[in-house]
Amino acid sequence: MLDNVTINQLRAFVAVCDQGSFSGAARKLSRAQSAISHAIKALESAFDVELFERNTRKAQLTATGRSLLPDARAVISRTEEMKTRAGSIARAGAPQLSVAVDVYFPRAQLIDGLRTLQVEFPTAAINLRITTMQGGERLVFERECALAVTIENVPAVNPDAIERHWLCEAEMATVCAPSHPLASTPKPIPSDEFGRHVQIVVTDNQPHAEKTQQGVAGKRQWLVNDLGAKRDLLKAGLGWGHMPRHLVGEDLASGELIELERRAWHLGPLTFMVSQRRGHDLSPCESRLVELLGKPQGIPKEAGRRPIPGTGAKV
Repeated sequence: MLDNVTINQLRAFVAVCDQGSFSGAARKLSRAQSAISHAIKALESAFDVELFERNTRKAQLTATGRSLLPDARAVISRTEEMKTRAGSIARAGAPQLSVAVDVYFPRAQLIDGLRTLQVEFPTAAINLRITTMQGGERLVFERECALAVTIENVPAVNPDAIERHWLCEAEMATVCAPSHPLASTPKPIPSDEFGRHVQIVVTDNQPHAEKTQQGVAGKRQWLVNDLGAKRDLLKAGLGWGHMPRHLVGEDLASGELIELERRAWHLGPLTFMVSQRRGHDLSPCESRLVELLGKPQGIPKEAGRRPIPGTGAKV
């Protein structure tokens, strides 16, 4: 029965309430008074209720009518919003944004960027993929995504087809649990001492992905394909590893993890790049997202600055 309710019936109902009479609603909607009366009767029939008192000269709402009036206004408001959005899409088209973001990228920074983008491009349809290592660039190469946020030292999937541009950096920290033997080792710790212990390493879960050994101290490695799993293993004291400082800041503050000082072993910041197919012109929506992701709070982007390599496809 409710399928028979129309937006014009709801408009007539609200107009009668606002104008205080059927004749006033007819003038406001530029319709015959009989059409307004018919719309109200049809609406009452569909709801199986009485919306107006029948024994008064003024259009006086029943208790049911007063209860349903806010709902009618809400439906009309949403319909107007839908019409506005449809008009915007018809004029400019709905922006489509497909982006793959490496799991190491600061999640709060990503969310802040997407929040701003949603305000500025409210009709944008966003396809977000969280990937590891070469996974993002592979999606770009296969045209599943237009952009990928990639770690600089991860080998390129296809340099002839994909180009990279510098985006931003994130500070890294070498950590372990307080119960781990390295926690009680005299500081600073030489690299060969790190090599005697299991290192928890995030590796690419893509088939046939190229692997590198930069940032790895020895052959004793446990490989995982999830950064959250690596963090859990580190907190459990099962090994040591390099982690983005933004991800372990609370763990370091609470003492669940401790930072290890390295001797004669420089660990540079994690450098993020934007990968795209050569010849791809960024849309305004894509350009804005790149701009938002490349300007994190508290991390200045210096013109012409080149990062210092220190991490690789396994970190």
